[in-house]
Amino acid sequence: MRLRHIKGAEETIAANRFVVQNPEESKGKWRALFPQNNPIHIEVGMGKGRFIMDMAEAHPDINYIGIEMYSSVLLRATQKMEERTLDNLKFILMDAVKIDECFAEGEVDRIYLNFSDPWPKDRHAKRRLPSRRFLEKFHKILVPDGEIEFKTDNRALFDFALEEVEAGGFSLVKHTFDLHNDSEMMEGNIMTEYEERFSSIGNPICKYIIRRL
Repeated sequence: MRLRHIKGAEETIAANRFVVQNPEESKGKWRALFPQNNPIHIEVGMGKGRFIMDMAEAHPDINYIGIEMYSSVLLRATQKMEERTLDNLKFILMDAVKIDECFAEGEVDRIYLNFSDPWPKDRHAKRRLPSRRFLEKFHKILVPDGEIEFKTDNRALFDFALEEVEAGGFSLVKHTFDLHNDSEMMEGNIMTEYEERFSSIGNPICKYIIRRL
């Protein structure tokens, strides 16, 4: 997917109060950046931020961190934050491959992966966020019994993700191939922009919850 670059996005983000600059310097100290010493949940590949903002608003007793690698996309999220100003949410401009360089072992309680890039070619499999390569990184930073929630409308990616769970050091807690017709897994569900769009045209949404071994 080719994204339109917005001129000046990097400079604007570098000066934005909602974005943590030099996140590797906060490794092991993330809770100190928030007013309350609450559990930390992160979304990897947060896009324009609708999901994580809605989560932060719905759960003020949790501290949220949204990670996005594209400056032009993150810029849109910071603009939305100006209208909401949630004190339990921070952003990072970063490639997720560096995540274990920025968070300490056992520092994160939950991770969300929503509609991640499927990287459909086999040679790009290691770039997929639910791949064992990334699961091993997530395993390092999660608390014991920490969980990952993953949603996608791409059945091929979801089938791949299910196959990677055990190799990545996790156990499958629950999963569904049709989230919006699964009353148990839909309880408390907050939709992303993509989820709303895809479900509205009849695409079934797949979801799993996995737990760190």
